[in-house]
Amino acid sequence: MSLSPVRRREILQALRQGTVPSGNLDVLAVGIDKFANTVGEDLEAVASGGAVFKAVRGEYGSGKTFYARWLQQQAMKRGLAVAEVQISELETPLHKLETVYRRTTESLRTSAFAPSAFRSVLDAWLYGIEEDAAAAAGTDEASPEQVDALLETRLAAVASATPVYPMVLRAYRAALERDDVATADALVAWLGGQPHVGAAAKRAAGVRQDVDHFLAMGFLQGLLAVLKGARHPGLLLVIDEVETLQRMRSDARAKALNALRQWIDELDSGRYPGLYLLITGTPAFFDGRMGVQSLPPLAQRLHTDFSGDARFDNPRAPQIRLAGFDIDRLVEVGIRVRDVFRDGSAVPERIASMVDDDYIADLARAVAGKLGGQVGISPRLFLKKLVLDVLDKVDQFPEFDPRQNYSLTLSSEEMTDTERHAVSADEVEL
Repeated sequence: MSLSPVRRREILQALRQGTVPSGNLDVLAVGIDKFANTVGEDLEAVASGGAVFKAVRGEYGSGKTFYARWLQQQAMKRGLAVAEVQISELETPLHKLETVYRRTTESLRTSAFAPSAFRSVLDAWLYGIEEDAAAAAGTDEASPEQVDALLETRLAAVASATPVYPMVLRAYRAALERDDVATADALVAWLGGQPHVGAAAKRAAGVRQDVDHFLAMGFLQGLLAVLKGARHPGLLLVIDEVETLQRMRSDARAKALNALRQWIDELDSGRYPGLYLLITGTPAFFDGRMGVQSLPPLAQRLHTDFSGDARFDNPRAPQIRLAGFDIDRLVEVGIRVRDVFRDGSAVPERIASMVDDDYIADLARAVAGKLGGQVGISPRLFLKKLVLDVLDKVDQFPEFDPRQNYSLTLSSEEMTDTERHAVSADEVEL
């Protein structure tokens, strides 16, 4: 894959920081090829007005975040909008869906607009209505009455489920028409689920309350309708780190699991046309008594048999599992990163010779060895060390030979808790 200098830099900079790059993940995609066809089918179904739910399970280091970002990239290629929400006991509890909806609008992005794209999508939707009204009237510019008539038609489906959503959309458009910036800003915030919106702005739209749990799910329907009108046929919503539910109090955990069960049922019933809901979690969340298994109706909906050979897992099942990295996969992704770096280097021959495939294999084994031989949790640190401590130095210093001048060390400060627990304190060079 040919990368622009900007994209190459974005990938390498993310790896230097130990994070997952935000784009061009096909370059690094190792071991998820078997899901590509089913992902394509699911995204096409969503773009055609269907709804999809999928659960992704894997231990730390198996690539759940990478898979979710890769899926977002595939969705945006097809014109869908994407959003990613991290579940948090205090800030974004799953059973308080108004917080999930708010985080959705805050993280919403498209191929054209970075987060938060919510207001840009609203404005594109309104502009599309004006264009369509003019086209229907056969004029260059439609009259306000013609625009209002088409607006009411487009909002009819939303109004039947959540009448307040189109009420505020109308008020937002009216505020824009009279250049009332303060009111328009406040109404966008309210539509996005933000609390503490001024009473004056809400009065202008004929509403009083803040967005609560029940309004939020109707607002999600409204968001899907607006996205479709703005030429985005659907939304991929990633709910990440659902295993944090296991650390909640039992009553909050029960509410959250039941909210997830209800959400799955509503997807099946057709309430959310154009929504692809993806959750990610550890096997302990899906199989343990503190997770999905504590709510039998949810366990039944997510049940997938993983007793057989992983090679024959069905990617169409409600759950899919990601296999942890082995040395071969770790080396393969390291070689791909080396090649990305080499293609942008002023000394590509030196990069290729000094950081050859054998050296990458040695480094991969060394990092895994430092982490107690746990290859599955080593990709993040391995790629960070490869770029930051090896490739960067070979590129900048002609005298630097990684085999002679580099000795792998891992400090506790650069590790996550999981990585830190893989080694004892006296094995870490501080």
